[in-house]
Amino acid sequence: MSLASIKAKRELEASQKTNVKHQDELPKEAFTETDMLLYWTQFAEKLSNKGQKIMATYMLMDDPTLDGFTIKLQLPNESSKVDFDTNKLELLGFLRGHLHNHDINIEVTVNEVVETKYAFTPQEKYEKLKTINPALDILRKTFDLDV
Repeated sequence: MSLASIKAKRELEASQKTNVKHQDELPKEAFTETDMLLYWTQFAEKLSNKGQKIMATYMLMDDPTLDGFTIKLQLPNESSKVDFDTNKLELLGFLRGHLHNHDINIEVTVNEVVETKYAFTPQEKYEKLKTINPALDILRKTFDLDV
């Protein structure tokens, strides 16, 4: 180690200290759950496009809810929770930056009862679409359509 390298190291540390903002100086703007969901899905699409499909799938498994500045997400098992927790720092940075609030936190819980039901048969697909839009049943009856 030379004196020049020690001096350079001290200068670097000093410049980093001046760039660090205190927690009180960080923005804490209010936001709505709709805003949060918009950026949540936007980040999931970004991950999917980058090839990180597992994390994107975890994010889109269930709609997160907002409780103050805490985003609550339910995942189906403990391994998905551990995987999500190890990769959530980039998501937190994205949300904090776009929502202008550095108090945002993500709380993940495991709910093993949550399961995704997929529609395979035409009748199951019709029932799923009917729950989304009840007017579909009126349309089917009006034109006497088969399922």
